[in-house]
Amino acid sequence: MPTITLLGWLHTILGVFAILIGFYTLAKNKVIQIQYKSGKIYLFTTLITALTALGIYHQGGFNMAHILAILTLLAILVGVSAEKYKLFGNLSPYIQVVCFSGTLLFHMIPAITDGLRRLPIDAPIVNDIQDPLLLKFYICFLATYSLGVIMQISYLRK
Repeated sequence: MPTITLLGWLHTILGVFAILIGFYTLAKNKVIQIQYKSGKIYLFTTLITALTALGIYHQGGFNMAHILAILTLLAILVGVSAEKYKLFGNLSPYIQVVCFSGTLLFHMIPAITDGLRRLPIDAPIVNDIQDPLLLKFYICFLATYSLGVIMQISYLRK
């Protein structure tokens, strides 16, 4: 695993902060929305994290992390359009939930992948991107995301 550059450190620190504030926002407000201060902070740090991810190429060029960064940027764009401009009519709140919660999922995938491939420093838990342990985490994250979206949609319908 290559060493972390200054851009990599900025990306990692902002990404960890974004994940923490994202879960805080969900716990406090039940949904991530730009109307909440914590939601704005989450989306801003997520935006910067995604943009910095596009500048990191120490692992063999354009890869899945870059695709997740692009999906994150699209999810922010669609989510903001849904929440702020009601672009999708009555479906806007639900589209916004799917998009903003999706950004949290997109954070978690590279976070666990990089974390397990780098830590502990002298003997990382996984050495290969194809490790079955990573797949199990991805499945858990997808299940948690799906359940979370269902819960948020139920909350919004009340």
